[in-house]
Amino acid sequence: MTLRTILTIPDPRLKKVCAPVIAFDETLRILSDDLLETMYAAPGIGLAASQIGVLLRVLVMDCDKQSESPNPKVLVNPEITWYSSEKRVYEEGCLSIPETFAEVSRSETVKVSYKGLTGEDNEEIFTDLWSTCVQHEIDHLDGKLFIDYLGAVKRGLIVNKMKKLKREKIKDQKQNKKTKGSP
Repeated sequence: MTLRTILTIPDPRLKKVCAPVIAFDETLRILSDDLLETMYAAPGIGLAASQIGVLLRVLVMDCDKQSESPNPKVLVNPEITWYSSEKRVYEEGCLSIPETFAEVSRSETVKVSYKGLTGEDNEEIFTDLWSTCVQHEIDHLDGKLFIDYLGAVKRGLIVNKMKKLKREKIKDQKQNKKTKGSP
């Protein structure tokens, strides 16, 4: 397993639609292991392959906060086949938009069809936080971010804040290189 770098906005790869997985092989298993390790280390409850720059329809999640043992799920080529009309508002965050949270309304329950790591068909109903998480991560696979549900002004403020943080980070890295290179 390898800890991967999580892309942050405004990286253009986060707005790309991911391609379906065709090969259910060792490479896919390694990708899912890397996604889980990266998600847990972040720490987060969900992570899509696009967030580490891999434009394939793979996501991982583990919303079982009450349990001491992990309950990871790997969904390959997920598709929401049914949405409940009941909505739930949840304050969402995103590993690709650090330290930013906003309330988003999503269906309280969804039915998702997906493939497992060996290509087997699965169908599962997700509720509560699991439902919010799977909808959020599938949005990533479709090139959509949770801030896309916000008004233009609020979304613009968040994007500008992230651009500023990236500039400061690059400036700090350059400064650190200069300092390390000095006698």
